[in-house]
Amino acid sequence: MAFYRSTVLVSVDPVCVEKGAYELIDTLNDELIKQGLIDEVRILETTRLGDPQKLGPDIIVYPEGTHYTNLTYYDIPRLVEEHFIKGRILKQYAAKMQDAIDEELSAPKSKEVRVVLRNVGVIDPRNIEDYIANDGYQALGKVLTEMSPEDVIQEILDAKLRGRGGAGFPTGLKWRFARQAAGDIKYIICNADEGDPGAFMNRRVLEGDPHSVIEGMIIAAYAIGSRQGYIYCRAEYPIAVSTMNLAMKQARALGLLGKNILGTDFSFDLEMRMGAGAFVCGEETALMASIEGSRGEPRTRPPFPAQKGLWGKPTNINNVETYANVPPIILRGAEWYSSMGTEKSKGTKTFALAGDVKHTGLIEVPFGITLREIIFDIGGGIKNDKKFKAVQTGGPMGGCLPEHLLDLPVDYETLGQAGSIMGSGGMIVMDEGTCMVDIARFFLEFIQDESCGKCAPCRLGTHRLLEILEGICNGQGKEGDIEELQDLCEQIRKNSLCGLGQGAPNPVISTLEHFMDEYKAHIEEKRCPAKVCRNLIKYEIQDGPCTGCTVCARNCPVSAITGERKQTHVINQDICIKCGICYQVCQFEAIKVI
Repeated sequence: MAFYRSTVLVSVDPVCVEKGAYELIDTLNDELIKQGLIDEVRILETTRLGDPQKLGPDIIVYPEGTHYTNLTYYDIPRLVEEHFIKGRILKQYAAKMQDAIDEELSAPKSKEVRVVLRNVGVIDPRNIEDYIANDGYQALGKVLTEMSPEDVIQEILDAKLRGRGGAGFPTGLKWRFARQAAGDIKYIICNADEGDPGAFMNRRVLEGDPHSVIEGMIIAAYAIGSRQGYIYCRAEYPIAVSTMNLAMKQARALGLLGKNILGTDFSFDLEMRMGAGAFVCGEETALMASIEGSRGEPRTRPPFPAQKGLWGKPTNINNVETYANVPPIILRGAEWYSSMGTEKSKGTKTFALAGDVKHTGLIEVPFGITLREIIFDIGGGIKNDKKFKAVQTGGPMGGCLPEHLLDLPVDYETLGQAGSIMGSGGMIVMDEGTCMVDIARFFLEFIQDESCGKCAPCRLGTHRLLEILEGICNGQGKEGDIEELQDLCEQIRKNSLCGLGQGAPNPVISTLEHFMDEYKAHIEEKRCPAKVCRNLIKYEIQDGPCTGCTVCARNCPVSAITGERKQTHVINQDICIKCGICYQVCQFEAIKVI
């Protein structure tokens, strides 16, 4: 086991990354190598240390606990020389934002509760000893020495853990079905094919706490009687794949994977399988087809995977977050876990908070928290203090919820009744400048492109939905379009083969329900209220504010703007491509969007 005299936590909050956090890490590594300190100082990434807007990029150096803020890679050589070589705190960075740090530390306690993310940013994910030092593999030891498979399943049932992949099926029940299925050969699969736009919950766990997933899978294998498992991860996650492969190698070396685990007669091993990025392979039957080497297409159910799955054998499939919940449930008990959440949705949920919100990033909160608390208390509200318009939950097949639903508690049933879904945990916030018709078009474009094409309702139906939405956004909407959208959505939802097609209409259904006025404005008035759809807007130069500085004319890519210096300019609407560059470069607010 390696020992370090210093550990450096580096914030990789999205805001810090935007400000150069990874360049800072690279420079720190280079400088430590140059000074011969690379074996003495350990660098760990963590999600957030302080307010990234005020303090980032920032680091904390332990054991001193010194918080350095607003760093750039130019500062690193001096920091290494002063702090790590001479042992002196570099006060100009440690004290520079002290008022902001004090404000951060005195802020109300966060509403986050970390179960799945308990070790992320705390341990070195590439060092199994770090995981073991934080109660790692104790749950496995307890299971193999004190509990029968039925005991394990009952504990998961009592905890009321539901699958975090999106469907929310009771995990213990799924395990029981697989255990009761006939056959000596059974398989365990971890679905790490995270394909939702803007989602990175599973990636962060795989990269930051790989052994929690491995331990959860081993416990699940013991519960159902499996000797072989697979982790199916998309190839676009190379760091996650590398980290998981190393973690499996380390676990085998310590007798935690492979034959006779911890000296018992239970044997189980894991393999990594990489997907090629097909979104539909997140569906469990398509995922199994991909592992088998076939084209990733879903099949009809029943039979369900618990009876006939991978290579025709009973198979249990859960996602990364589900397995990561298992070890703490076994260690701390079902009663502890079920004390969090709502009546039917227990525990916590990770979300990738993105979009027009001040503090984007990965969060973990107990079920029952409201959308308003997530967006405004944890997320800090809307960027640039604009007005909130909608939040889309559940990935591309989720629904868009308006302002009057902000106080809904977040759980499976409530989101479903409101016209959205939990999904794997994507949450995209939209401000007043968002066109909801265009948003529906965006998600349909993604879904239509990712459809495997096996069943006609999804293959043809999503194509037609997209055609109508594109026509509406382009100013070609006509009477009867709304009715056709509603009818198509119903047919696609009822008749599609898998969850992708069945959920595809959700963005359209929810925007039609909550933002019908925008659809009517596009179709009847040929107007985009949010001033987003290019064919339904135009840019005009106002006579008073325009100073004739010529900046707009010089930046116009099609030379649509004319006028003499110090005279009001004019935009030729026949030439204008509505790119908006003139609007962005005008310093006098002389250009209006109409």
